[in-house]
Amino acid sequence: MKEISIEDYTYDLPASRIALHPLPERDASRLLVYQNSALTESTYKNISNYIPADSLMVFNQSKVMEARLVFTKGSGGRIEIFCLEPHPDEGGIQTALGANGEVKWMCLIGGASKWKHGQVLAKTLETEHGSITLQATYFGKINEAFIVTFAWSGNLTFAEVLHTAGSTPLPPYIKREADTADAERYQTIYANELGSVAAPTAGLHFTNHIMMELSRKNVTREFVTLHVGAGTFKPVKASVMAEHEMHAEFIDVGTDTIKRLVTFAGNHITAVGTTSIRTIESLYWIGVRILTDPTGCEASLALSQWFAADHGDVSISPRDALIALIQWLNDHDSERLVTSTSLLIAPGYRFRIADALVTNFHQPRSTLLLLIAAMAGAGWRSIYDHALQNDFRFLSYGDGCLIFRHDGAL
Repeated sequence: MKEISIEDYTYDLPASRIALHPLPERDASRLLVYQNSALTESTYKNISNYIPADSLMVFNQSKVMEARLVFTKGSGGRIEIFCLEPHPDEGGIQTALGANGEVKWMCLIGGASKWKHGQVLAKTLETEHGSITLQATYFGKINEAFIVTFAWSGNLTFAEVLHTAGSTPLPPYIKREADTADAERYQTIYANELGSVAAPTAGLHFTNHIMMELSRKNVTREFVTLHVGAGTFKPVKASVMAEHEMHAEFIDVGTDTIKRLVTFAGNHITAVGTTSIRTIESLYWIGVRILTDPTGCEASLALSQWFAADHGDVSISPRDALIALIQWLNDHDSERLVTSTSLLIAPGYRFRIADALVTNFHQPRSTLLLLIAAMAGAGWRSIYDHALQNDFRFLSYGDGCLIFRHDGAL
């Protein structure tokens, strides 16, 4: 896996194939089903026809923050701040979003050359409680991210400040400003936990009608939380994956959900989105860590990029790994697993939990495309060739596919 060349996982994506707007109806998007090396065209409205009865589907319930803030300097210069994640000192994303009065965030900055170290930017916000002042101060950098301290008057949480002052952070490949429709359509209908800077886009196609049809087939639904970071758009610039640093993302999963995964282990589990599959596969490997390195787990349960690649020959069953994780949480009086994962899933990876994946079409030379190739095997290229040749729409607001795990990954 470490020697994979990203040049083997690229394709030509014309700009005209990138969907800039969603379709009027969520479930009208086209669906390409890949199973047993065969391709079938349908629409999301009919996705329940392809999901096995009495199976489990896992959804990512993370909610997109209005993470893009714009300040205007006294000189008229425009500074755009994109809030990525809380500063490590802030104690996690929920704590940082609940902060009152002041908080530090790691950010990307448009127009950074115009903003001097220590210079305070300010803007007035109109809220239901009256006018408040929001200030932003740039203090330094950690790697590619800028450290920005936000301070504000009034009795508002930072989540409320973002809701008042921010806008929807559309992906960089959607070359337009966010409009009022994006506030609804760039969220899933089941979004519940605020913290993402990008939508778990596979779920954007799901509607109440689809959920009802899944219930008719006795398909159980479970929800996990993986807060999507801007790193999901990070291109792979290294020639081989060993030289690429995988982004970390926060996950939050309740013990009841993990127990449900134990119940369905060995049966059929469909993950909705690359974030959902990354979460549930990470749960397996965290359980493996607990069983193989209990001392190290006392410091942190965070999963590193290459843990799966370095332990791919373990014979621990999914059931045993998940039960170990549940026991660890019980022993630590916790009903939720809250940690981070940097897990890289690429060709050569053997899936332990997921049997199928619902996902959009992803950018060339991306870690997301590598994950698709791990699920579909060599058939990933036939999926993308078919989509390109038959006018499927690509990326976040585009069409998608349902991929059943290829035989070589069993």
